[in-house]
Amino acid sequence: MSTFTLIVPKGYSYVVAAVVSTFWLTFFQTGNVEITRKRAKIEYPQAYAEKSEAAASKDAMIFNCAQRAHQNTLEVLPQIYVSTLLVGLKYPILAASLCGFWTFSRVFYTLGYSSGIPKKVCDQTSLASLVTSGRFSACYLEVRAMWRMDC
Repeated sequence: MSTFTLIVPKGYSYVVAAVVSTFWLTFFQTGNVEITRKRAKIEYPQAYAEKSEAAASKDAMIFNCAQRAHQNTLEVLPQIYVSTLLVGLKYPILAASLCGFWTFSRVFYTLGYSSGIPKKVCDQTSLASLVTSGRFSACYLEVRAMWRMDC
């Protein structure tokens, strides 16, 4: 029976810290959703304000935008985690930096989206998209390198 040994590089703690920072991001976003939900008077279990409610109330529109920013973050987090942890095995400082920058930029994404003007979010996402593309490129290179080593 063969065993598998994973050697974690020096600096991998930065990768773990960057991944943990996303907890604080989602904590912030959850609070933002709760505040805007109260203002809009949208009761549970309703996930979003109806289209007619959002058209009639600025607060309902802001709630929908805050909820969407939070949901979008939750949708992409699995890819962020996998790519950060995987790239961090070879390039821990790069992976931690990219994840940290993505998390930081996501705060501005949330603030822009939560303004109630969804088009404002485009101003905050271009750099985050570039970082995400860089992380996926690095992830691809890492997997390719592992494949060549017959790991």
